[in-house]
Amino acid sequence: MNKHIGSSFDDFLNEDGLIEEVSAAALKRVIAWQLAEAMRAQKVSKKALAERMHTSRTAVDRALDQNDAGMTLATLACAARALGQRVEVRLVPNNSQSPFH
Repeated sequence: MNKHIGSSFDDFLNEDGLIEEVSAAALKRVIAWQLAEAMRAQKVSKKALAERMHTSRTAVDRALDQNDAGMTLATLACAARALGQRVEVRLVPNNSQSPFH
């Protein structure tokens, strides 16, 4: 019998120890999308953003890559600041039971 029948996807991820990795990847995708949208709205090219950030176009490409979960918050915050934005990360209560308490 499958032990996951009737459980939530979050329960499955928690049991397999993947919830933090999946959450971080989702957060990176959202921030990358928001950066791209801000660039589009402000008509800022990747080259121009790289110049504002004092970095390379390759670094901008990585910041905008929704699948590159290895970007640091500092780099994402720098890109956001170059677009007149800021990155906000906060802790929120966990509604499911955590194995840590």
